[in-house]
Amino acid sequence: MSRHQQQLASALDALDRAFASEEPFPVSGCTYCYGDEGLAELSGTLDLITDDLLCAVAAEVPSHWDDFPRLYRRLAPRIVRSAVTGRLHVDENLIASRLVAAEWTTWDAPLAGALHDVWAAWWHATLHSRPGPVSVRDTLSLITVATGALRPWLHIWTATRTDAADAQLADFIDDVLVEYEITELHMGFYDEYDASAELLSWLLTEVRDRADDARLDEPYLVSHHRPGVAARREIGEG
Repeated sequence: MSRHQQQLASALDALDRAFASEEPFPVSGCTYCYGDEGLAELSGTLDLITDDLLCAVAAEVPSHWDDFPRLYRRLAPRIVRSAVTGRLHVDENLIASRLVAAEWTTWDAPLAGALHDVWAAWWHATLHSRPGPVSVRDTLSLITVATGALRPWLHIWTATRTDAADAQLADFIDDVLVEYEITELHMGFYDEYDASAELLSWLLTEVRDRADDARLDEPYLVSHHRPGVAARREIGEG
């Protein structure tokens, strides 16, 4: 296990310890979807909740629960650990959106701090290994939507000059340049975060020397990075 993977494992263990104070409580909600047996299971010991039920609750709309924030807060250590390790089988964008709906940044400081430490450790581990259990795009999307900020994570990527980080960059570029998706790229299950301008500027300026992809020089992309460039060229040529 690499140093960065060890740091991620430590951050996940610290997350478990921070949330250990979250006691079981009587969970109530939509009995049509979960039934009394499912609600009883969610009201019991965290470790005894089945993976299938955890996945269902991780993706479920908040309106299914009488106290969604408390339920998601209690399940957060297992949901996040499963998501980070690629074992949750729920869209990462949806997990980010649910965490935002649960207002995780307003939770008690030790809880929110432990979660943020996981985001940072996960991002560093992602940039120092390839392939990982979760794609670099999905990882970036989750932590961006969850924290409400993209630029800090791009700064880390810029500063991480390793073969793995460059390989992840190549994969990311190849993904977002399909049909020029980068020009209208939103993150989050509900497209909460418009990442187009920040990502395109970063790709065309800060890491262009590390990206061996001629598509980044296409006039179409340049015109989106600097609106009006294409129009001025056409006038000049005429």
